[in-house]
Amino acid sequence: MFEYFGAVPSYVVCDNLKSGVRKAHRYDPEINPSYQDLAMHYKTVVVPTRPGKPRDKAKVEQAVLHAERRILAPLSDKRFIGLAHVNRHIRVHLKELNERPFQKLEGSRKSWFDTWERSAMKPLPAEPYEHAEWRKAKVHRDAHIEVRWHRYSVPYRYVGRSVQVRLTDTTLEVFFDDKRVATHPRSHQKGVTTKDEHMPDAQRQMNDMSRFVTEAERIGPDTHNIVRQIIDAERHPLIRYRTLMGLLRLARIYGKSRMENACTRAIAIGTRSYRSIASILKNGLDKHPLDSVSPPPIDHDNIRGPSYYDTKSDSPHQTSKD
Repeated sequence: MFEYFGAVPSYVVCDNLKSGVRKAHRYDPEINPSYQDLAMHYKTVVVPTRPGKPRDKAKVEQAVLHAERRILAPLSDKRFIGLAHVNRHIRVHLKELNERPFQKLEGSRKSWFDTWERSAMKPLPAEPYEHAEWRKAKVHRDAHIEVRWHRYSVPYRYVGRSVQVRLTDTTLEVFFDDKRVATHPRSHQKGVTTKDEHMPDAQRQMNDMSRFVTEAERIGPDTHNIVRQIIDAERHPLIRYRTLMGLLRLARIYGKSRMENACTRAIAIGTRSYRSIASILKNGLDKHPLDSVSPPPIDHDNIRGPSYYDTKSDSPHQTSKD
């Protein structure tokens, strides 16, 4: 609308629609963050009408009626092949409506706008507005937030804090107390984006790893063994960090005793991955004795056994005729 006007009004009076007003209130309405972001870009103010007071925007309601009669009605019997096709036809009828002479006054809507209103408006900013989506996120222990299956780093001092995230097609910005604390190129794929300056120093990383070790020792020796193996593995610190977080979270969900039994079974079958231990706990395999890991061989007449291949025939797979 502002681009069509070629100027910006001092304030915008909107209805209490959800895309504009998150929570309606007569004295202190809560504006939708994306709508507020647009208003800040154009240096204008959003002033919603009072709830349940249609007379606050009587002129707007009258303009909607004119648009329905002069624009939508003539297009009601036409077929369109896309939104662009519809918009082209709307612009033609909109131009006719704005240039249509008044019945009782001199001029038209366009001439009055050019004469009286445009001069009272502010100029457009140099850059057009880029639509942004706002959402909340919590900074995880690994100093990352997750937005649409992609993780972005945030300065380590904000671990455990809730932050505001501003998303555009090209950029992701993180705000805390209305202050921007991180900026990343937007990624539309699953993965991780990390800046080294956001990560804790080596000493802090060692202290964090020691915290995992201490917690694993409280669970049991086999849990401690697996945690030590993960820490000593030559993997990216972020991957190790998240794996350890996941493992110790399993202990809080299933209990220390079951976690220790699951780690004992994982060591017996030669694995230390989070998925394997989680599968053991989910399927209750930690409740079975370890001798069930490799069941004894079955002795049955229909099973050939090793003696089947101990023959004097030319081929070990050749059977003798009865």
